[in-house]
Amino acid sequence: MGVVLSEAEWTARRDAHADRVRRWTGPHHERKATGRKHPVLDFLFSYYSHRPSRLERWHPGPGVVLEGDAALAYLKWPVYRRTADGVTLDVEAFARDRANTIGFAGRLLTATAGRAPRLGCFGLHEWAMVYRQRPEQVRHNAWPLRLGSEGTDRVVESQRVQCGHFDAFRFFTPDARPLNAVQPTRETQADLEQPGCLHANMDLFKWAYKLDPATPSELVADCFELAARIRELDMRASPYDLADLGYEPVRIETAEGRAEYARQQSAFAEAARPLRARLIELTEVLTASPVAAR
Repeated sequence: MGVVLSEAEWTARRDAHADRVRRWTGPHHERKATGRKHPVLDFLFSYYSHRPSRLERWHPGPGVVLEGDAALAYLKWPVYRRTADGVTLDVEAFARDRANTIGFAGRLLTATAGRAPRLGCFGLHEWAMVYRQRPEQVRHNAWPLRLGSEGTDRVVESQRVQCGHFDAFRFFTPDARPLNAVQPTRETQADLEQPGCLHANMDLFKWAYKLDPATPSELVADCFELAARIRELDMRASPYDLADLGYEPVRIETAEGRAEYARQQSAFAEAARPLRARLIELTEVLTASPVAAR
């Protein structure tokens, strides 16, 4: 039998989780209702496909039994089952339904964790996404480019572009792709991802929710919070002028800006390390189920 939580214990954790994430979901709901866009924060709910309502929802994770009548509400999800003590995640059912996702996430996260962080990309992926584009083609065209189109292009052409993250590289403009030192693909993702990459560390949130509802919601929220912090640096180092939103630029076109970017990048790699380890441990727990092991 796993850890047994009384109804008072688990409902307190449920409510605390919802309160925690509403710091982000509340303003997002308000922006959506009024049609306002936010070039930094919207990414957390548009690029990532975990709906705010699902982020607010609490799940205990494997090996936890929920006591009380309120726990019966979890039986509407087929991966929960009743026991003599209460309601718990049916790990075997989850492992059977999500075997491919569990396996891929475990391999990718483990491979990434085994590498040393590389800190020399300086956030040029965002610049490569607007390289040689007409103003109307720029993704966040409601916001000006700090150096203008020509200045932005010169930065890309004067630096070594070396993005190894496929899901960033795939948004490069056609003219920028040949400038990249590597040509990442989905098939080479596990060979190239490394723990210094901002996007690989933001994607811990993706892998946390891809394993929902098996991922304890506190871990999902930890990964989301890290992604929100990283996204701020990602856009502060971008070519956009976001000063009106209160974002001071990290000027990676200068030596001082590149040093500041690498310093923060290193700090985020360290912050991501224990979260990646917890996700790897989760995939190992799920893979060890009798169904997944067959």
